[in-house]
Amino acid sequence: MQDNKFQQLMNNTKWNEIRKAMIEYDGTTHWRTKDIEKGFVSDWDGDWFYHFKTNGTSEDYKYIEWLEIKVPSLKMKNDVLNIFKNINVPGEIFEDVIRVYGYCQLGKFIQYL
Repeated sequence: MQDNKFQQLMNNTKWNEIRKAMIEYDGTTHWRTKDIEKGFVSDWDGDWFYHFKTNGTSEDYKYIEWLEIKVPSLKMKNDVLNIFKNINVPGEIFEDVIRVYGYCQLGKFIQYL
């Protein structure tokens, strides 16, 4: 983990809630993540069932700094925001992307969606 400049905001339970909700969502969504330890940003992916989890351990989502979901239409943006509001996750809304934070820098204020 990158020194102690980050605060964890999400846990496996919340990440699993997102995963399950997005599997059940009717629309086709694409997502990517950033690894907090290595700074690696994944390619865009559309598979929530197999790819948005690792090996079933307690460290499945340990290194996700953020998750971004492409929302190319206003309807999809509103749908995904409603899902995230029900789960109550920290994040930001951009023009065509919604970002959920697993970690944030200490002292940075992050709103919940």
